[in-house]
Amino acid sequence: MHLIMTKSPHTAPPLEATVTELSLAVGLLLRRLRAETNPDGLTWSQTMVLARLERSGPMTTADIARAEAVKPQSMGATLTELEGDGLVERHRHPSDGRQILFSLTAKGVEARRRRGAAKQKWLLEAITALNPEEQATLMSAVTLIKRLGASGSRHGEEP
Repeated sequence: MHLIMTKSPHTAPPLEATVTELSLAVGLLLRRLRAETNPDGLTWSQTMVLARLERSGPMTTADIARAEAVKPQSMGATLTELEGDGLVERHRHPSDGRQILFSLTAKGVEARRRRGAAKQKWLLEAITALNPEEQATLMSAVTLIKRLGASGSRHGEEP
């Protein structure tokens, strides 16, 4: 005897489909956030460096490159651009005068603040446009998404 299973519209999708849909949805949201909330026109690499320096404080080129999993030469080019824009500055290392530390300037701190404010404003407007039931669903999903993000996280926070 063979049983033929048909999917009811109320049947939960297979986990693989959920994984695919969640990945696509999160990717789409991140791309939209980057596009809508980049008042300074910074590249993704530049944004990551500013976020890293804000969280960690002054760092050497090698330390930033290692933390962001890029080559020191690439990080050097990114830091040069940021320095040229007045967003980071160089300092001598206090215990090893051969090394140079990079830190945010006041302009770099302001760029981070503006980006965060733009992100908050855009998200608030987007969520406000949802109906109350959709807002409640989203709020329930936030807890689960945070839990997924916290399990086995390697890269830390979004810039």
